[in-house]
Amino acid sequence: MPGKGRRLLVTGAAGFMGSHLVDALVAEGHTVFGVDDMSGGYWRNIHPQSEFTVLDLRHREATDAYLRKVQPEIIFHMAADATEGRSQFTPLSSTERNYLAYLNVLVPAIREGMRKMVLISSMSVYGAQSPPFHEDMPRQPEDIYAIAKAAMERATEILAEVHGFQYTIIRPHNVYGERQNIADPYRNVIGIFINRLLAGKPFFIYGDGEQKRAFSHIDDFTPYTVRAGFDDVANGQIFNIGPREEYTINEVARLVLKHFGYDPDNPPPEVKPIYHPPRPKEVKEAYCTLDKAQRLLGYRTTVSLDEGIRRMVAWAKELGPQPMRYLKDGLELITENTPATWVKQMM
Repeated sequence: MPGKGRRLLVTGAAGFMGSHLVDALVAEGHTVFGVDDMSGGYWRNIHPQSEFTVLDLRHREATDAYLRKVQPEIIFHMAADATEGRSQFTPLSSTERNYLAYLNVLVPAIREGMRKMVLISSMSVYGAQSPPFHEDMPRQPEDIYAIAKAAMERATEILAEVHGFQYTIIRPHNVYGERQNIADPYRNVIGIFINRLLAGKPFFIYGDGEQKRAFSHIDDFTPYTVRAGFDDVANGQIFNIGPREEYTINEVARLVLKHFGYDPDNPPPEVKPIYHPPRPKEVKEAYCTLDKAQRLLGYRTTVSLDEGIRRMVAWAKELGPQPMRYLKDGLELITENTPATWVKQMM
């Protein structure tokens, strides 16, 4: 393990965003510890020069013991049950895996002298306000996942004021790219589309597909997360990180079909998208300003959505189609409003 640099902890280190962050931090010569419960992560993502431990952050005593042992200077909290749409049907696990798990990390970290927390939050905290969202807008969560993220943000602010550590809060824009979990049937729209096409099957679009989102390739996210961790200008700040350009889900679908070699205007019947009823509480338009990240972190978009999807499709073709990883214990709430694609495990 590298001996120079800072002593850092990345939670969710075997996941998509966390593993890219570990790579970047190791490359800078830091001593990097990583934890993950492997519910959505993969062993193939773990950097061999990091010190990795399997840990479920819901387990308070085990997490407390781990923080006492590692005593990181800076924590990048990437671990999340980032299933915004599913959270209305798994409200208990969403709260446990997000808000409660975060407090299980934050409290002993403060006790052990942590200097800074970099909290990866979510643009979902803006709710259904009029986009583009900017960091000065109030938190108005519209779903259970967003409630947890808003609570995590506010708890960080309060405890930092009381106990004197630094923090930065980052709200990503639908990050996608190589290593994303394409086997998750509940989230990662681009990954789901790609995985279905890898299997020669059509993908599903909820509602009319005219929902607008901004998407950020992992290469346009990781460097600024690193910078936020070490640059004092980021202390006490909240940042939207990601591009300003928004796309409809239908436009995303066309790009994925294109990079599989299909005519997006006339795909073969066996892969033609299938439309399902809208998911409850799904915000119609969600995209953000990036002025603050540009000004303070030097953010700039370098990977277009077209290029990013091309790269992700090429990576996924090497990986091959993946069986979907449905919840072992199922959904907590199944009613007439639960998406049939989840209840019947149609993907």
